[in-house]
Amino acid sequence: MSTISLARIHAPNDIRLDRVEMPKPGPNDLLVKVQVCGICGSDLSYLKLGGIPGATSPMPIGHEFSGEIAAAGSHVSGFSIGDRVAINPEGANNAIGGGSKHGAFSPYVLIENVSSDPGLVIKLPDTLDFKLAALIEPLAVGLNGIDRSALQAGEKVVVFGAGPVGLGCALLAKHFQAADVVVVDLSEKRLAVAKELGLKPFLASSGSISDFLKEQHGSRSLDPRLGEQPATDIYIEATGVGDVFQTILNTARKNARIVVIGVHFAPVQLDMLNFLMRQLTISSSMAYSNDTFARVCALLESGAIDPKPLITHQFALSEFDAAFAQASKQNEAIKVLVDCQQ
Repeated sequence: MSTISLARIHAPNDIRLDRVEMPKPGPNDLLVKVQVCGICGSDLSYLKLGGIPGATSPMPIGHEFSGEIAAAGSHVSGFSIGDRVAINPEGANNAIGGGSKHGAFSPYVLIENVSSDPGLVIKLPDTLDFKLAALIEPLAVGLNGIDRSALQAGEKVVVFGAGPVGLGCALLAKHFQAADVVVVDLSEKRLAVAKELGLKPFLASSGSISDFLKEQHGSRSLDPRLGEQPATDIYIEATGVGDVFQTILNTARKNARIVVIGVHFAPVQLDMLNFLMRQLTISSSMAYSNDTFARVCALLESGAIDPKPLITHQFALSEFDAAFAQASKQNEAIKVLVDCQQ
């Protein structure tokens, strides 16, 4: 019996590279040879929780990946062996690396029910390398956040959280002609990357974010009861920290828009009087829509965005423990990539 490595969570803070049987595609499936897979913040959360309640146990992880088609089922059309691809892990209810029996921290991963979802498998142009292609998934999360913000050219944006998704949001906001994009974080390392991407960094521990935004975006007084407020149009919360959300609620001007994209594991209080007086619009953004992967791929292919600075560390699959340990050092790492063929 042929076996391969597969990273699986067995219990809280217990992740192992197990040996499992090589997957075999059914008539509606594709087998993908995984080249590169990124470690997501949700992977770190799953590890702390010991997996997702009710999910396959032990739970495979890995959902930000690119590779090439190794085998195709008899009913699958439009794809050939050797095609370079990126995969929407949620497409066709696959839930790859998110509770199903399949995960992409492995040399091979099975993609099921391919024909049922045209947005499931994205063919990659030859000019797009596998490392950048592995960023399509987190950038798709960021693009969905920008879509939810209803950003208009010339608006002013602040993103709280300089992780891969936050920086992706900020980079995309800049691409879609935001007049100014500020990124707030506690990590100087991450903020240095934000600056490299052409964004304006603010170290959260260095002073008042309200004062900084007034300097960068100007100020408005749309209601005398609220006083002068930053003229920032859009706030993106990408930290998952309740206190950060409260800061945004107490800083935003009247009629500002807030998008919550960070995962909050604890309830957050909402001062309804403050919410009403500021007349805020609060929306949430989770994952992505069916066409988002193709849109991100087109942006990468054209060179309209360059997310390479997000890649801070690279490891072989055989070094998986070290890769996960590095990804856990969020003051040092942004995107950690794993070469699944080594």
